[in-house]
Amino acid sequence: MSRIYNHSGGYRRLHAFNFATIIHLGTISFCKRYITWKNDPLGKTLGQMIGASRSGKQNIIEGSERAKTSSETEIKLTDVAKASLSELQGDLEDYLIQKGSIPWSIHEPDYRAIMAIMLGEFAYTDDLLHDYWTFLLAEKKKFDPWLEGRDDLTAANALIVLIQRTTGLLGRQLEQLERAFVAQGGIKEKMFSARMEARIEPDTPGCPDCGTPMKRRQSAKGFFWGCGNYPQCKGIRQMTENG
Repeated sequence: MSRIYNHSGGYRRLHAFNFATIIHLGTISFCKRYITWKNDPLGKTLGQMIGASRSGKQNIIEGSERAKTSSETEIKLTDVAKASLSELQGDLEDYLIQKGSIPWSIHEPDYRAIMAIMLGEFAYTDDLLHDYWTFLLAEKKKFDPWLEGRDDLTAANALIVLIQRTTGLLGRQLEQLERAFVAQGGIKEKMFSARMEARIEPDTPGCPDCGTPMKRRQSAKGFFWGCGNYPQCKGIRQMTENG
């Protein structure tokens, strides 16, 4: 495995991405049915809502794909995805208020029912696109009684609950990405560390355990000398200010 590049791609396994895709499809359906030219003559609300739902989904894709060479970009795009879905939630809340309603209580049976539905796990295959969309549409059907089957207020509330689940997942993902970045750094730090590990300088100390010339290595606490024969030998020396 590369010591420089991060894992990338694989976003179709993320529950956050699958929820975001269901939200995008549900938002398109909602807007087509309930955001009409009479209450949105310029099409601004429809465009903003569909655009926000698309941004949530697409930024997860781009962040996952950019993860290989830029942890910073992955973090930023994941945060943009979360913010876009929060923007969509705001539009849905406004819709409910304009209709003389308010969002469901967390004690509402429908709220609890949607929160209790678990997504399945997608397994990559050699027929990726066909199998993924077969999987995704089957997962969406779990929520269709609320998204497609009743009325506009139910659909808007259901989308809000799904957004809350998704932004919660993205928030936890951001925390994990932050911890990994603090511990491992970005690609520049990893490239520097890899170069340091590969170098054996003339004044490199010998390993205290086996005598092999040591290499500069890096941990979360900084640089240290590690045995050049690692992992067979795990001898270390603390690095002083002079090397």
